[in-house]
Amino acid sequence: MQQQRPPQTLSAGVRRLLLDAGGLTLSCLLAEPADREPRATVVAVHGGGMTAGYFDGQAHPDLSLLTLGARLGYTVLAVDRPGYGLSAGQLPEGQTLAEQAEVLEAAMKRFAQQHATGAGFLLLAHSFGGKLALVTAARTAGLLAVDVSGCGHRYDAEPTDLPRFLRRGHWGRNWGPLRLYPPETFRSIGAVVAPMPVREADEVPLWPGMFEEVAPRVGIPVRLTFAQHEAWWLHGERDIAEIVARLSAAPVVRVERQSDAGHNISLGWAARSYHLRALAFFEEATRLPAVRHPGPRP
Repeated sequence: MQQQRPPQTLSAGVRRLLLDAGGLTLSCLLAEPADREPRATVVAVHGGGMTAGYFDGQAHPDLSLLTLGARLGYTVLAVDRPGYGLSAGQLPEGQTLAEQAEVLEAAMKRFAQQHATGAGFLLLAHSFGGKLALVTAARTAGLLAVDVSGCGHRYDAEPTDLPRFLRRGHWGRNWGPLRLYPPETFRSIGAVVAPMPVREADEVPLWPGMFEEVAPRVGIPVRLTFAQHEAWWLHGERDIAEIVARLSAAPVVRVERQSDAGHNISLGWAARSYHLRALAFFEEATRLPAVRHPGPRP
């Protein structure tokens, strides 16, 4: 019998939302400014093996991106990616990145029909969600910017080792030193972890080649953050130079490092610092003149 996950507690001002995306129902978490129209709408995209609750961490009040973003005037929509949350029943094997990008684009269109979005949509994504954010940015016109943590272009592991790491969860790569996280983290985390769907896992080793294809078609500002204790990705100076060179159509590319953080930045003590920096980047991006979007290749 499948073990039931404990229900997730939500921060004050955060509510659950169901969103139709081209016939697929996505479960989401939503926080909106209490007394004004939003400056813009941040769509938060979780990584593999997590859910939207990653962005509303309950181990400490400073962790939640949703409450911080709403307090600073942004609507924050954290989406359970296809194959997670409510849609796991509809898609037990998940979807490919290309299919997920189509669903995410449809979800944003539906959300904009029902809610004020301010200046438009900004993508903030973690780990596998960062791959989806870049794929979506490469094919979707009108996005303002994308901010990604815990995702590079080449793994710090042999491709043949990746399935083994995924099956075992590989604690050290995902978390780093335990001192980086509030004491309650690993008692509250059960509500936001979930199995990675098989079709998603099958694409993990393919990402380096997919990045080469996708990166030159991202025509909006991009910010990438690597944690001090990031262990999934190669992120030396040479690696970063390669990433920046491949994002050739982006008008702004910024790569930063987050000190005292592990791969799961938004669940650690560094969460507030990272979220504030991401929102500051978004503030700048919303003031940039509109840029040409390269669009999908034929």
